[in-house]
Amino acid sequence: MIEALRNAFRLPDLRRKLLITLGILVIYRLAAHIPVPGTDPVALKNIFEQNSLLGLLNMLSGGAMQNFSVMAMGVYPYITASIIIQLLIPIIPSWTETMKEGDAGRRKMNLWTNYLTIPLALLQAYGQTAILARPGATQAGAVISEFGFGQFPLQTVVILASLTAGTMLAMWLGQIITAEGIGNGVSIIIFGGIVAAMPANVQRTWVQGGILQLIVFVIVTVLTVAVIVLVQEGQRRIPVQYGKRVRAMRGNRMVMVGGQSTHVPLRVNSAGMIPLIFASSFLIFPGTIASYFVNSPNEFIATVANAVYQFFNWDSWSYWILYFVLVIAFTYFYTDVIFRQQNLAETLQRQGGFIPGIRPGINTERYLQKVMSRITLVGALFLGGVAVLPWIVHVMFGGGGASRASTSTLLISSTGLLIVVGVVLDTMKQLEAQLLMRHYEGFIRK
Repeated sequence: MIEALRNAFRLPDLRRKLLITLGILVIYRLAAHIPVPGTDPVALKNIFEQNSLLGLLNMLSGGAMQNFSVMAMGVYPYITASIIIQLLIPIIPSWTETMKEGDAGRRKMNLWTNYLTIPLALLQAYGQTAILARPGATQAGAVISEFGFGQFPLQTVVILASLTAGTMLAMWLGQIITAEGIGNGVSIIIFGGIVAAMPANVQRTWVQGGILQLIVFVIVTVLTVAVIVLVQEGQRRIPVQYGKRVRAMRGNRMVMVGGQSTHVPLRVNSAGMIPLIFASSFLIFPGTIASYFVNSPNEFIATVANAVYQFFNWDSWSYWILYFVLVIAFTYFYTDVIFRQQNLAETLQRQGGFIPGIRPGINTERYLQKVMSRITLVGALFLGGVAVLPWIVHVMFGGGGASRASTSTLLISSTGLLIVVGVVLDTMKQLEAQLLMRHYEGFIRK
């Protein structure tokens, strides 16, 4: 791998791509330390110890939420917009037809995604800041002391504009990486924030548990990465046969073409990290809303809110069991959405291909759905296991519940590990393809 990196830097165009990617990551990390006006760092540190939602948002913002910087929302509104657009494509017929136009159709849908990101960013900026601006948000007071259109309209507009502009800047930087650098820009920005937090995680684990606990967590993290790589690269290859066809060539010559055999790869985990994000957001939302009413003067409302808060709290077993179930459910849901968008059966029939022993058309579609359902079970159980792994490790080695302070029993969170491994594999494959085109040996040994 070291030799492959040397070869990559010897090539001017690849060196330029790598330097652009690294340069943009440096710019993003510098911008992640520019705080929103009026931020109280002591209160911000305090609320991070109390609110589990901020941990997920911090990861998706590339570590900028921890400083409540202008990049605090990162690319999360863009990710939300992308998910909404993907879910609406099979529902809206005109969008379905647009996606069939190839690159032009994808550019149109990307443009709609960019438009949708702006209102989503404004809404998230307002809600996120309103939570931090509550007087009782932390024991140290509110993180933002001057917020609200009633008393501080100018300050509120400045905060919302800063956060929304930060999101659009992060999205633009990610698109530059995608176009001019190496890998998927949005994923690499998130990847940079996760990796940047590793030294602090190592130090915290060492201080809280000592060198022995740190060694255990390093081993668990390495083994988890190995399993993630194995499952992420796992696929079921469906054999496909193309029939021979007679094609007219120049000079009225008739040539026999086709007849080759190939395969359709169906991935064990087609959904990636999306089910983990869906499940986390679904579970965090009720507990966060209930926390606002725990101290309500109405006894009934306070009792119900406290019960809901305890059920969806990271300290409870119910949270992690429900998390596991929801990850499996969302894995099946999102995989089905992606599979329907690919429309493999129709594509094979149009290209003259067929699966041996299976009739083209509806029978092929049913067969592929049956196979996809079986292998998705493995991917869903895998994602569910990775999701609750911090809790399992803490129960085994921590001797108790899964307190929020110790849910980071891996040096990187479970969702973070999936992102890191996915980004590294994707980047390595892209560099390998570039090197093989120039007759250099790639990163991945066969």
